[in-house]
Amino acid sequence: MPYARARHHDGHTRLRRRNRLRNKTKDLDQIDKDLKEGSDQLLNQEVDLDKPGFAQHYCLHCAKYYINQRALDDHFKTKVHKRRMKALENDPYTHEEAEKAAGHGSFDKTPAKRKMETQPSKDEYSCGKRVKVDYFTQEELNSKKRKSLNSSKVTEEQEMHE
Repeated sequence: MPYARARHHDGHTRLRRRNRLRNKTKDLDQIDKDLKEGSDQLLNQEVDLDKPGFAQHYCLHCAKYYINQRALDDHFKTKVHKRRMKALENDPYTHEEAEKAAGHGSFDKTPAKRKMETQPSKDEYSCGKRVKVDYFTQEELNSKKRKSLNSSKVTEEQEMHE
């Protein structure tokens, strides 16, 4: 029995635009601002019946609500969350840096790398643990580069011996 072909809204720009806008999340600079300023407010929100999980289970780094604590804990183990954490390690670009990159000045500063940790659970938060964002020192970055170079050399040597 022949099956009907799947339709994916390719020719329907209105439907494609609606789906794209529906799935829009916060940008990295907006999330960075939330991490610096309003993390306590976002983790301790009042009950809102319109949001999933009544707005009690929120991932700061991905800017998403989850229906229960287990779903939030499972989300912390996913690739999506880990990629977002990796993307947030770099400082977001400022307006001045964008102008310099466009040719309005000299662009000699690279964005700073940060240490990101997953947000604490409700129990850890009640015990006093907070969301923190630390910057890597230059020495830590250099040692990190050396370790990655050494590990790549070791794998090359192992491949040559095999």
